[in-house]
Amino acid sequence: MQLHNATVLITGANRGIGLAFAREALARGARKVYAGARNPASVTLPGVEPIALDVNNAEQVAAAARHAGDVTLVINNAGIASLGGFLTADSLEAARSQMETNFFGPLRVSQAFAPVLASHGGGAILNVLSIASWINSPMLAAYGASKSAAWALTNGLRNELRAQGTQVLGLHMGFVDTDLTQGLEMPKSTPEDIVRRAFDALETGAEEVLGDEITQQVKRGLSAEPGVYLRNPTP
Repeated sequence: MQLHNATVLITGANRGIGLAFAREALARGARKVYAGARNPASVTLPGVEPIALDVNNAEQVAAAARHAGDVTLVINNAGIASLGGFLTADSLEAARSQMETNFFGPLRVSQAFAPVLASHGGGAILNVLSIASWINSPMLAAYGASKSAAWALTNGLRNELRAQGTQVLGLHMGFVDTDLTQGLEMPKSTPEDIVRRAFDALETGAEEVLGDEITQQVKRGLSAEPGVYLRNPTP
């Protein structure tokens, strides 16, 4: 999937990694970039088309698919995270909220746009996942569960959409320096570095990309004895 002349839809494109995706797509020659956000007025990047898109709102998702019928690349980037373990008093509410945005959101968007992509020869879907798809900790327990579910979704979509020629790329990464990670004192990648790696992988036809060194280490550790997911990660 080449970015040059592509028409791109990005969810959560008003800030952080989504904004970096929008900038890089334009830099690589995308024909059009739809910048989805719950509040389209918050999209201020020149050269993109803001579009009202709350991934939890089925009517908005359907409307976006009707409006953006020329899309050839969907980037499921919108996500939320809250701190806390599974045994905290508000863990059920936190889990439901994060599953709704981080799992059901990409599912809803992918269902709506799969026929659009098919009509243009297949195109691609890029799902923003996480190192937390594979390991879990009390700091981000429900978030990790939601990203594990999103990883399973990505793998399932890849198999279902293969027949229509849609490339499905899963992007895993550790902590990135965005609003989402403010206050967490640990090494972080820049959004720009993550996005460049993701788009480089997309343009080579890859199905998975590991955005940083810590993610590469964790991926190798999945088959170790004991598996890295059985240890107590930090965080």
